[in-house]
Amino acid sequence: MLFESKKHLSPSDENILHIKRGAANPSLPQDDTKSARQKRKQQISDTREIYQWASAEALPGVPVANGVPSDDKPSIFWWFEVLNTGIAIITNIVAVIEKPIFTGIENAGLEIINNAINRANQISNKVEQLRKKHGAGNKSDEDSLEKIISEAEQSHDMEKLENLASDLRDVTDIIINVLKAVDTAETKSLESYQNLFQTFEIPSTAYTFLDDSEFARLRVAGPNPMLLKNIKEIPENFPITNGHYASSIANDNLSDALSQGRIFLCDYVDLNILVAGVWEGNAKYVYQPMALFAIPPNSSSLTPVAIQCGQDPTRYPVMLPSTQSNKNWGWQMAKFVVQVADCNYHELFVHLAGTHLVSEAIAVATRRNLAEVHPLWSLLVPHFEGTLFINNLAVETLINKGGPIDAFFGGTITSSQLAAAEGRLSFDFYRKMIRNDLIARGVDNASKLAEYPYRDDALLVWDAIHDWVSEYIKTYYKDDVDITNDNELKNWVKSIASAKEGRILDFKSITSREQLIDVCTMIIFTASAQHAAVNFPQREMMSFAPAITGGGWVAAPNNQDGHTKKIWLDYMPPMSLALLQQSSLILLGSVYYRPLGQYQTNRLPYKSWFQDTSITQSEGPLARFQAALREVEKRIIERNQQRMHPYHYLQPSLIPVSTNI
Repeated sequence: MLFESKKHLSPSDENILHIKRGAANPSLPQDDTKSARQKRKQQISDTREIYQWASAEALPGVPVANGVPSDDKPSIFWWFEVLNTGIAIITNIVAVIEKPIFTGIENAGLEIINNAINRANQISNKVEQLRKKHGAGNKSDEDSLEKIISEAEQSHDMEKLENLASDLRDVTDIIINVLKAVDTAETKSLESYQNLFQTFEIPSTAYTFLDDSEFARLRVAGPNPMLLKNIKEIPENFPITNGHYASSIANDNLSDALSQGRIFLCDYVDLNILVAGVWEGNAKYVYQPMALFAIPPNSSSLTPVAIQCGQDPTRYPVMLPSTQSNKNWGWQMAKFVVQVADCNYHELFVHLAGTHLVSEAIAVATRRNLAEVHPLWSLLVPHFEGTLFINNLAVETLINKGGPIDAFFGGTITSSQLAAAEGRLSFDFYRKMIRNDLIARGVDNASKLAEYPYRDDALLVWDAIHDWVSEYIKTYYKDDVDITNDNELKNWVKSIASAKEGRILDFKSITSREQLIDVCTMIIFTASAQHAAVNFPQREMMSFAPAITGGGWVAAPNNQDGHTKKIWLDYMPPMSLALLQQSSLILLGSVYYRPLGQYQTNRLPYKSWFQDTSITQSEGPLARFQAALREVEKRIIERNQQRMHPYHYLQPSLIPVSTNI
């Protein structure tokens, strides 16, 4: 009956159909009539009933949305991308089972696996039927009665797809659980880890991760390019001597390198919040290493100098790069310790806390405090598409007890959750603006750190967003007085900063157009480009567990001498967890939905989001933004042709408009 009733609706009746768009005539509250202001207040009041604050039990103290309103559910085409990737993952797992990695599966286990595979095939068939039904890939913008009618059926089918995705996760869990039972240490070898990629291409890092140059490159072009900092003196608890330094960097001395700004540090002391966990009766380990790097004379690339595998130098000696047979595997173990720490810092502090959870707070505050006719509502809401949904899903299925993070990360799930919460609540909004962050870490100067792809490409994207936001805001705010007279803006700021609501550290009162431009640029950059930079390396760099993983399986080494490859391999996760890590991170790193600069509604008939012609005219602000993004794309492609290792994570065509995966 619901579907039948919608046949009688006018194609333009978008409010009834919940197809939200940017306002046709955006206005500031102080410029409206008394009756219009009353309508704004009522709309905000009604919206607050839908968007309410809550505190996620899994993330103590972190403000989140209380549920996922219908406007924040993803589109049907997002579901097709996710499910197609999920089906590809199952296909790979099936192929892995046929390899001699997991031996000794009993008949009962084989029957469970076969039943799960049959279930996966049924899911795949149902997804394909729905994909054909909705013409995935043919996203027409026609304003026709047929398209509007299909919205009701589309909503029903999206529920089907959501259920199919849940079924697919269950299938994966069932198979992985069977494989856990036959997982043995004897199966560990680099070849076995590579054999986990049967239908997927083996990441290039699987062949390069042992190289010191690759280890250093990850600090500036890896999943976590946010920790490296320039230092002027060596920390007291990291007793690097000039002798240590000279053995790593030829024809140089430590004091000169320090005074010339050529020494850099990654310090994982913040991971002291983590408590080592247990998996299937096996102890796991977490680490808090310190890693020193330098730019040698007449070089532009970082080079590893030394690693200390913990914060206490009396327990953990300084380890140095070495190719000597009796020291090399100790050095490889030290690098593995750093990679485990970096994985935890990346996922908990930089990725989850610094993009997903920050954007969620601002998304909720925006809905609760800005009227839908407010120009900032139109500007910002597209950059929150899918965020509340994917965050809610992550809390339920990723960083939950018994979930992937609980399994292949070294910390207990409770301590991992606390780390993410700490990262979110300590996120300093203005300090994290990219130029401020680079300056604070002393890595803004290209003459001292020439090769830093994240920095160089991120600045291009930031500036393009900044120019777009500047033109947009100056269209509606004629001067700074308009800023200070905007009560909805004031309430928005208070909500984001409030200790009882958004809890974004250092979110200050906004008193000028330039400040508002910076703030909105930061919000858009965080939701789009920053998330892309830390999310998509998960597939290409983090899906091969020996290179990067979330937990160690042996205590951090307290000496460098006498270790073997076998001892080094003991640090790696069990094969079943490596397969779980691979599957989880390939899914998260494969879904590119709706690129930056493309503004559309997320329901059929996929209309253009902006309606104000002052924004959408052929040579207006939006057209210039899209042209600027094409120019950034061109420049990054040209840079990549000159780079030894291309860095494509910040090409605008590969940056989703929002944090939606």
